[in-house]
Amino acid sequence: MKNNRDLKSIMVYLLFFIEALLVIFVSTFSVLLSGAVNWMFDTWSHLTMDELMYQLNAPFDGTNTDMVMDFVYHCVPPAVLMFILVIILLINFRKNKKVYHLLAVLFLVGSFFLMGIQIYLALKRLDVENYSKTQDEYTEYVNDNYIDAGDVNIVFPEQKRNLIYIFLESMEITYADQENGGAYDQNYIRELTMLAQENEDFSGADAVLNGGYSMPATTWTMGGMFAQTSGFPLSISQEDAEGMDEGEAFMPDIISIGDILDKEGYSQVLHIGSDANFGGRKAYFTEHGDYAMKDYFYARDKGRFPKDYHVWWGYEDARLFEYAKKEILELAEVEEPFNFTMLTVDTHFEDGYVCNDCPNLYGENQYANVLACSSKKVFEFVKWIQRQDFYENTTIVISGDHPTMDSDFCANIDKNYVRKVYTTYINSAVEPVNGGTRRDYTTFDNFPTTLASMGVSIEGDRLGLGTNLFSGRPTLTEQYGRGAMEGQLEDKLPQAKVTVEKYDVEQAEITVSISDFHNVRNGVTDVRLAVWSQEDQSDMKWIPAEQKSIDRYEILVPLSFFEYRTGNYTMHAYLSDQEGRPWMLGCTNYLIDHVERADEPENTENVENTGYIDYTDDSYYIDDSGYTGSIGYVEDATGDGNIDNTDDLDNTGETGDPLDSSQTGDAGYQDETENPGDIGQTETAGGIGEFAGDENAESSEGGQTTQY
Repeated sequence: MKNNRDLKSIMVYLLFFIEALLVIFVSTFSVLLSGAVNWMFDTWSHLTMDELMYQLNAPFDGTNTDMVMDFVYHCVPPAVLMFILVIILLINFRKNKKVYHLLAVLFLVGSFFLMGIQIYLALKRLDVENYSKTQDEYTEYVNDNYIDAGDVNIVFPEQKRNLIYIFLESMEITYADQENGGAYDQNYIRELTMLAQENEDFSGADAVLNGGYSMPATTWTMGGMFAQTSGFPLSISQEDAEGMDEGEAFMPDIISIGDILDKEGYSQVLHIGSDANFGGRKAYFTEHGDYAMKDYFYARDKGRFPKDYHVWWGYEDARLFEYAKKEILELAEVEEPFNFTMLTVDTHFEDGYVCNDCPNLYGENQYANVLACSSKKVFEFVKWIQRQDFYENTTIVISGDHPTMDSDFCANIDKNYVRKVYTTYINSAVEPVNGGTRRDYTTFDNFPTTLASMGVSIEGDRLGLGTNLFSGRPTLTEQYGRGAMEGQLEDKLPQAKVTVEKYDVEQAEITVSISDFHNVRNGVTDVRLAVWSQEDQSDMKWIPAEQKSIDRYEILVPLSFFEYRTGNYTMHAYLSDQEGRPWMLGCTNYLIDHVERADEPENTENVENTGYIDYTDDSYYIDDSGYTGSIGYVEDATGDGNIDNTDDLDNTGETGDPLDSSQTGDAGYQDETENPGDIGQTETAGGIGEFAGDENAESSEGGQTTQY
């Protein structure tokens, strides 16, 4: 009996001990996890799942120790306090079993609740559900618009030009004053503003700064560098991530500017003041172009500073520019053309690095002082290059790698201001075809544009998802609009299923349903259906939908509206959100091969012959040649610089009147067309969406639905 009691006592104490350990661990971990999640989103306010996945799988060598210590300062103390608190309470109440167990339960329940809330909020903010659905496949948009550099003719001039490509960490045109296209009352980047205005930033005749827009999966350093050199977003699948961990090839199917220049015999260098391994930079630039790595460790091994010298991410930009001069002069002495690519670092978040040269122009606003210092250093470096003998045959490209991640510097700018990275091309071999036209472009466009600035001829003037800005060809944002392109890359455009439910021959009515809505984030104020039977859309009608349930709308389409015509009826469904923006949800076709006229014509009181939204005098045309995906919000549909808040090509003329293509203002990018309804077509009707034929579209035969 005594042995049994002893064993029972041991088991009780063991269970108490296990319970205490579990409570201590879970409580401490929950506080640490909560702090880590909050710190992560405070530090990277615009963090995406693409970036998180990439960074978790990329090498961490060379991570800024200041960032590591910032994590420790913010996250560890609360966890330590919780650790101590739990131990004190459990010890104090160890003899009062009821209170002890109650405390244990409360700590466990509270901890799991806290972890659950934090994990849920993190997954929601990162949009993990959408990422999981789309990570292993590209949208039709990418498949339809990506141009493989291996499939086009790329011809270099007889005398190949050198390239100096300067990536500026977190540099935006936002930092300029409002008069020059920035968002502030004063100009923090005066010298960079001058360089852009004196050279080429594709602002046309306007002195207001212009720059590239950073699309999804391009908003961190490696993502930005990858996008500008390959014309493609750095969005990796789990398979790609595992390959990075195992040391496999970095995006082996992508052809970058490094690959192209390496094939042409260029000597290539990546010059950075940090560890090249960080973020996979060494892997990418060595595998795509065989770049020589001139990083922090290279400079240290060369004896350029003491072995124990380390500031910020390695060494500061003042040293970076001085070392760059030596490297460039060495490259210029050999016969081969060179590509010298460098990346600054002083303007990295948070608040940048204040070097000995930084003037105190803006008081306690440290980041502003660092930006001004960087602007001056870049300007002086460019002037040095221009004094060298090799400059005449050298193109300089200066571009921000991505918008800043600084947590508060841009917090108070106008919410409608469009942030773009700083961009300028200096001493280009060519001039823009439409020099007076302000271009709308992304950092993808840097890829073919950089080659063109070196005098390279590119068949079709497109590579990757980029367009040669020196050509007259429209960029993808000029075709689709920034919002639509961004949505397509994220696969987050509003979508719905558009279905012909039935055709009532006796009533001569088509019943159409719109259901299964996805990615509707700003609410719905209106749903309508654009219907036409004539190829030129001259009989197009807009018919309001009736809501039948939360996720289903229905529309009756009387054929009397269309003079009881037989033939193919095309229907495009739209919603208008609470901000007044129209979005295309989907479309369908229906073939009518037999019509019985009704005795009385239908009431057309609620049917509109004009466009969905009241625009100016511009006329629009819907291309019904096929539909390959939802086309979302287009900020500048016609490329004229006017935001008309529509993504479609609405018929705003009187029914039967020819549409006037002269008023679209397509910025001179139109292809000639004989169809007066085709509003200055670019690659798509009206310069908006790519409505290419869908391979999966079902054939439309008598009384059958064609669903795209």
